[in-house]
Amino acid sequence: MTERKPPGVGFESWVDRQIREAEARGEFAELPGAGKPLSDGRDTSYDELWWIKQKMAREGLSVLPPTLALRKEAEDALAAACTAPSEGAVIRIVTEINARIRDMMFKPPPGPPLGLKPYDVDDVVRQWREARAGQAE
Repeated sequence: MTERKPPGVGFESWVDRQIREAEARGEFAELPGAGKPLSDGRDTSYDELWWIKQKMAREGLSVLPPTLALRKEAEDALAAACTAPSEGAVIRIVTEINARIRDMMFKPPPGPPLGLKPYDVDDVVRQWREARAGQAE
């Protein structure tokens, strides 16, 4: 669409002709999202960062406040400790996440409160042993 609208031609008819010719050349044939429904348009508010949010959603990225990210890490660490191959690995996993929790407790960043306290390493190891004993039977 590098040509200019000729004088005396209505804008709408000129645009329609440009679209028809481009369609005939197949320029619309392989566009991303072809054949897929348009978004539902629920979010009608203007957001300057809309394209960044869409890109992050497509890439599967999310940005959480540090305290919420640590809560997720703590849940993941506890799950990893439950399936750890050895008692030493359980102790290492829980000790590492406890250090991060203590750091966050004493130097809270902005955002929602952490709402966590360090895990009791002995209690997690006891639970790990009990789960292992239940699997061996």
